[in-house]
Amino acid sequence: MIPKGLFKKANNELESRQVVEEFVEPTQTCPDCGFELTASELKENREVCQKCGHHFRMNARQRIELIADKDSFEELYAGMESVNILDFPGYDEKLRSSKAKSGESEGVIVGRAAIGGYPCVMFIMEPEFMIGSMGTVVGEKITRAFELATEESLPVVGFTVSGGARMQEGILSLMQMAKTSGAVKRHSDAGLLYIVVLTDPTTGGVTASFAMEGDIIFAEPGALVGFAGPRVIEQTIRKKLPKGFQTAEFLLEHGFVDAISPRGVQRDMLVNLLALHCKEI
Repeated sequence: MIPKGLFKKANNELESRQVVEEFVEPTQTCPDCGFELTASELKENREVCQKCGHHFRMNARQRIELIADKDSFEELYAGMESVNILDFPGYDEKLRSSKAKSGESEGVIVGRAAIGGYPCVMFIMEPEFMIGSMGTVVGEKITRAFELATEESLPVVGFTVSGGARMQEGILSLMQMAKTSGAVKRHSDAGLLYIVVLTDPTTGGVTASFAMEGDIIFAEPGALVGFAGPRVIEQTIRKKLPKGFQTAEFLLEHGFVDAISPRGVQRDMLVNLLALHCKEI
């Protein structure tokens, strides 16, 4: 009689070991308090540290979802993309990598939207696309946003984030400061409202133009806002700058912004202001 299991192949050590792959959710350390936050916790809390209130950077699509009424945002000028008009070395690769990293075609998203039922034109700058730096296309899209709002008698709500003008486009980038400012002025002359929310960081030529030209200027807590960086200023004036210089709180104290606007209340603040400005929904 043949013993039972005589021809059964023995399991080797690897086959007998049960391999269980446990999903480990990525975490991020808060730079202010050192608290470890999971990706899901950050998303649920609007990319804000639940312990100390530090505001992490938020991409443009997240802001649209947070602020605009559901399904109300209609993107405009999406096909406009920067080109290496000056044949600047490495710029083509920089544009390709920025598109891949951000999932966007440019450093700003523009469109019609409604906030609390009130129609407006929005522009939202994208931190993952060259830190929202301003080139010819960014300036053109923002200019068109104001021109459209002027034509349709709509308020403009803007969210800025920028490392400044793009050196890869030279004077053509710097020209956008005057162009966007002219469009803001014409919108203002028509008696229309412009609300801007400054987020971290808002610097350089963007600060020196449309970012600081709002009728009402908010800033997110802790946001860095300025023209030149602190080290450049210290080297120029040969003095140590005050603690917290160029933060949103410092700017509020010195009258450069109207209020600090935490992410959790931004939409309500905008709805209230649009309600005051608009005669009817």
